Amino acid sequence: MTAAVLAGPGRVNLETMPKPKLSESDVWVEVDLCGICGSDLHLILEGWAAPGSWQGHEWVGTVVEVGSGVTEFLPGDRVVGGPVASCGLCTHCKGARPSLCDKRGAADMDSMRGAFATYKLTKSQHLLPLPAGVDERAAALTEPLAVALHALSQGRVSGESRVLVLGAGPIGALAIAVMAYMGVKSIVCAEPNEIRRKLALSVGAHRVIDPSQLVVPSFAEPDRVVEDAVDVVLECSGKAVAMEAGLAQLVRGGTLVLVGAGIETPKLNPNRILLNELIVTGAYNHDEGGFVKALELLRRGCLPVEHLLEPGTVPLESLIEAMRDLASGQIAGKVLVKP
Repeated sequence: MTAAVLAGPGRVNLETMPKPKLSESDVWVEVDLCGICGSDLHLILEGWAAPGSWQGHEWVGTVVEVGSGVTEFLPGDRVVGGPVASCGLCTHCKGARPSLCDKRGAADMDSMRGAFATYKLTKSQHLLPLPAGVDERAAALTEPLAVALHALSQGRVSGESRVLVLGAGPIGALAIAVMAYMGVKSIVCAEPNEIRRKLALSVGAHRVIDPSQLVVPSFAEPDRVVEDAVDVVLECSGKAVAMEAGLAQLVRGGTLVLVGAGIETPKLNPNRILLNELIVTGAYNHDEGGFVKALELLRRGCLPVEHLLEPGTVPLESLIEAMRDLASGQIAGKVLVKP
């Protein structure tokens, strides 16, 4: 197999390695497509991950071989990379919150053996069958769509909600598309990049603005509610300044959902949270059954996949170039890698 192995920040080497030995619960899958996630930009371009690892977690493929104990899949089956299995026994799992499973491991990307490779070794319980009628390109959106659905769930977004999305990257754009399908009352997107603002409009945002247009009251005005305040803010950029601005855009009793990953530390006004009884929460991974719900939306053709995906595919050899174009804002949609 060949993989795009991280050699250092912004550098990968295409390395050939032997096929690993399958255990009884393993499945050996040929990777057909793998999407580039925003977290991949941090992990690879910025070097968050350790050299020797390879990333890629938004993928679809074809089963080549199964372990002796695998009965649910056969060679030739089309599959989608699914969620990491939760224990099913802890309080969180029993409460339908698998992303908080007590048995979950740390977010370890250092030893990641992902799908920016020609083949992927995975456990059978981490796979879902590709439903009939779902195009493989659309299916590559399953994982990020499940993440977007979880963000909406955490924000308790309904048709009557007024929502502000900060950042029109892949997750922000998917959240906008789902909300448009839901008929959400007001969807505004704040995004500094013109190409991404156009993407937000094309997938269903009612209005787009530059983040500089957001009014942020000073720390001395914690009780002040800005004009055009919203019920829910989905912060999808991972930027500290966006988190700070997002908190200031809420009505009393509103909810700020932190969706985007970042390492910058925001300065959130605790008195604003206290006086206005605001909710600040995170959205990590997916709801129970989130991947199944995502696949069903894709099967029914509910989302403008043609706008969400960049045309064509890129080979592993062009992975870094595509990532740099995404990071610089030259392209806005989801890029699919064809190993």
